[in-house]
Amino acid sequence: MRGSSHDVRLYCLAHACGDARMYAPWSALLPEHVEVRPVQLPGRGDRVRDRPRRTLPEVLDVVLDAVDTREPYALFGHSLGALLAFEVADRLRERPPVRLFVSGHRAPHLPDRERPIRHLPDEEFVAGLAGLGGIPEVVLEHPEFLRMLLPAMRADLTVAETYRYRDRPVLDCPISVFGGSDDPTVIHDDLIPWIRHTTDVCRITLFPGNHFYLTADPRPVLSAVADGLAGESRSMGGFPAR
Repeated sequence: MRGSSHDVRLYCLAHACGDARMYAPWSALLPEHVEVRPVQLPGRGDRVRDRPRRTLPEVLDVVLDAVDTREPYALFGHSLGALLAFEVADRLRERPPVRLFVSGHRAPHLPDRERPIRHLPDEEFVAGLAGLGGIPEVVLEHPEFLRMLLPAMRADLTVAETYRYRDRPVLDCPISVFGGSDDPTVIHDDLIPWIRHTTDVCRITLFPGNHFYLTADPRPVLSAVADGLAGESRSMGGFPAR
């Protein structure tokens, strides 16, 4: 196992305004051969004092610095994190992930149907995010903490709302696409077109719940992740050396 108890590292990216520490409990729920690596973006969590990144290239540089491609790895992203994971996989074509997991985000070439809110005054901006369920109650109940996180929130929404897909060759890695069955913002028809972004297998799975279905009960999601990585783990003997 290459000197450790892990066969594959799973790099996890959170939703807009999210804290990557949400993925920390996954370590105890996934098989031992999977090492969970949450990727924290600047401006939140244990990086709350770091300058938030407001452009896609800046954010991708942060993620790429965190991903070690010398060992087998996979990418998991939810909502904005799914978009970032896709773009990271695109930039790592010479050392691709063994699998790309995208959750709660329409296929990247589809237009955004949501009304932009990044330019709104603070009160309206926060209300718009809260309406989507993107801000934990504990943050909403503490105005001073909310003010501290506002720059990161606006930075994330700027990246999300200014994203424009560019044509490129499709990926060669398999993709697992997850979504919530009752998600009003990302419906099943938004997930199906992810198929066009890989030459490999693309599996689409819906779980009970809304846009944040994976926070209510992560176990069904992690079962699907483990299944997706099980086959890849068996084939990792051919992973090329740097």
